[in-house]
Amino acid sequence: MDIVNKLWGFCHTLRHDGVDYGDYIEQLTYLLFLKMSDEKEVKIPKQYGWQSLKDKSGIELTDHYAEVLRKLREESGMLGDIFAQSMPRFNNPVNLKRLITLIDETEWTTLDVDVKGEAFEGLLERAASEGKKGAGQYFTPRVLIQSIVRVMKPDPRVSKEFTICDPACGSGGFLVSAYEWLMNETKGAIDRRDAKKIKTKTYYGQELVPRPRRLSLMNLYLHGLEPKIYLGDTIYDPRKNEYYDCILTNPPFGTKGANQAPERDDFTIETSNKQLNFVQHVISVLKPGGRAAMVLPDNVLFEHKAGDVFKILMEDCNLHTILRLPRGTFTPYSQGVKANVIFFQKSYPTENVWIFDARSNVPGVTKKDRPLSPKHFEEFEKCYGSNPNGTSKRKDLGEEGRFRKFSLKEIKERDYKLDISWLKDESLEYSENLPEPQDLATDAITELEAIVDDLKDILEQIEINGNGK
Repeated sequence: MDIVNKLWGFCHTLRHDGVDYGDYIEQLTYLLFLKMSDEKEVKIPKQYGWQSLKDKSGIELTDHYAEVLRKLREESGMLGDIFAQSMPRFNNPVNLKRLITLIDETEWTTLDVDVKGEAFEGLLERAASEGKKGAGQYFTPRVLIQSIVRVMKPDPRVSKEFTICDPACGSGGFLVSAYEWLMNETKGAIDRRDAKKIKTKTYYGQELVPRPRRLSLMNLYLHGLEPKIYLGDTIYDPRKNEYYDCILTNPPFGTKGANQAPERDDFTIETSNKQLNFVQHVISVLKPGGRAAMVLPDNVLFEHKAGDVFKILMEDCNLHTILRLPRGTFTPYSQGVKANVIFFQKSYPTENVWIFDARSNVPGVTKKDRPLSPKHFEEFEKCYGSNPNGTSKRKDLGEEGRFRKFSLKEIKERDYKLDISWLKDESLEYSENLPEPQDLATDAITELEAIVDDLKDILEQIEINGNGK
């Protein structure tokens, strides 16, 4: 989109002024938030709002901008959280004035899309294409999020205590989408008795990194919500005494956490694998009867301790559905990562696992020619059914179909390893249809990393059991 091109172009200008990419994104979040708060008439002290910045220039502008950030980070509540540790990074007042003018040209809140999210995603894509690793770890494709939300139906009106959480919330995509789904369902007409509770006591999250947490707080605040977004390590920090009805999450890709198993009494399996620990965390913090949807890379379904973790998951929860995502779902951030979404409900042991293959014989997703779209998930949503807990009547489509049922007995015979496919992927038989070389390399690296992780775990056990003697 044009605004991304403008903002990115200005990022290059600022680099000559000593403002690096990360600082630029951070300053941009502050200014965009103030602009959209002004458009939406969100409560900001008038003397520190957007109009106060527009009216100034030169040294007076940079001094006032520093004062705005100082005053807002001293505010109580969410405003103070949003502007926590905020510091001005502009050395040249001409550059600050130019960015304010650039932002002011667009009526952000009248645009159809979550333009702030798109602007940031666009900037992150540019950064990723320039070789900045990890730029996309805070984003999950909006199309995928919306599909997950549609089948999970996170409706806080069902009970007074209903809570929704993303324990690895990044910039808040799942939480925003859950709220937008509710607004669509209710046509924006929520009972006044429910409104306050939904606004202040429904949406929860946690994020390890301050910048995406700030984006999440801003995004939800501009939607009229006051969520609780904790800053900290979900896996290694002590568990909070909070439980949730619905968990929607995409834990960060990469297998390792702090290279050691977290000291958590509520984790049954000791492993340093980050995503397997996220699975254990979600099981632990779900309320009885609560439901969850988690995005997990393929290797997490078959690596060393995966069978042990999924055995416990299937004893404590009904792991009713797995969605195999199309190749390239996370383009352009992590093109080669093959991933799945697992859906489960706590307190009901697993009898059957239904797997939907949205990958085999589906052309890989690309940014320009074959972007991810709602059509990728239409058939899956029909097969999933209307019940968010996966109990709708379902039909096994057989060996030629995309939706199959596997009994607990069959899963046990596989040692609870869930990387199951049955369709012959004819698209891979022809050389012109093979994945890109970098995708094949990523697959190989992922599998090698899993093997290395297994070997490290074995070495640790040898050392624990007598230093190798």
